[in-house]
Amino acid sequence: MRRADLATGVSVRYVSAGPANAAPVVLLHAWAESRRCFDRLLPLLPRAIHAVAMDLRGHGDADKPASGYSLAEVAADVAAFMDAVGVPSAVLLGSSSGGYVAQQVAITSPHRVTGLVLVGSPRSLQGRPVFADEVDRLADPVDAAWVRNSLTWFPRFHDVPSWYIDDRIQDGARVPSHVWRQTLAGLVSARPPTDLATITAPALILWGARDELLTREDQQALAAAIPASRLIVYPDTGHLVLWEQPERVASDLAAFVAGLRQPGFRRGGG
Repeated sequence: MRRADLATGVSVRYVSAGPANAAPVVLLHAWAESRRCFDRLLPLLPRAIHAVAMDLRGHGDADKPASGYSLAEVAADVAAFMDAVGVPSAVLLGSSSGGYVAQQVAITSPHRVTGLVLVGSPRSLQGRPVFADEVDRLADPVDAAWVRNSLTWFPRFHDVPSWYIDDRIQDGARVPSHVWRQTLAGLVSARPPTDLATITAPALILWGARDELLTREDQQALAAAIPASRLIVYPDTGHLVLWEQPERVASDLAAFVAGLRQPGFRRGGG
C-alpha cells in the first residue's frame, strides 16, 4: 500500500499491480467500499495491464474530511491522483457508483481518459433511493451488523467468498456516518455526467441481467449516450457484478484494453 498526497488537499492510499510500462488502468470502487474490493480482480489481470486501485476520499485508508463529497469533487480527486502517481491518461474502470465518478472524469478531464469500463454503473442516480432514510439515521461508529444487513439491498446470484464479503462489511463499518450520508447526497444530487456533455472515450458497459437497481433501459440509455460504447449483459448476475463475476470482468477488461490499440472500435450489443 502506498500513499498519494493530492493537490485537492487529501491524502489517499493505493495499490498497484502489473508492469509500470504496461497499459494503465485506474480502478474506482463503489460507495462505502475501498480499493480492497479489487482484491479478487487484480491477480486475474494480464501483465499487459498496469492496474492502480485507489481509496476515494472518506473511504478505506484515505483522509475523511468533513466535506468535499460532491460528484465533481470526487472526480477532481481522481484526476489529481493520476497527477500524483504520474499517469497522464488511463482506462478508468468503475464499479457501481465508481463508474459514475469515472463518467464525470471523462466529462471534466477528457484528455485523461483513454477508455471507460463501467461495471454495474448508472446513467443517472438522481432521486432519493428507498434506503436513504436508513443512511440518514446512521451514527458513529457505524455498526458492522447494519452494514451486513445493507447487503440485502443488492441480491447476489453467484457464490462470493465469505472472506470477501467480510472485507466489504469492514469497509463499510470504517466509513464514518457523515461520509455515508454526504457521498450518497453527492451522487443523487449531481446532474448525470452524460447530460452535461458527450463522452468521447470508448466505453465498455458491463451489466447484470438480474440487477434490481439498474434497469436494462437505464443501461441501454447509457450506451446510447456514449457513442463509442458497447453493452455486455451478464446473465444471472445482480448489481454487484464485480463481486459475482471477477473472472469475466478481468477477461472483458483485458480484451477491451487490447482492442483500444486497434482501429475501428465501435459500439455493439451484448
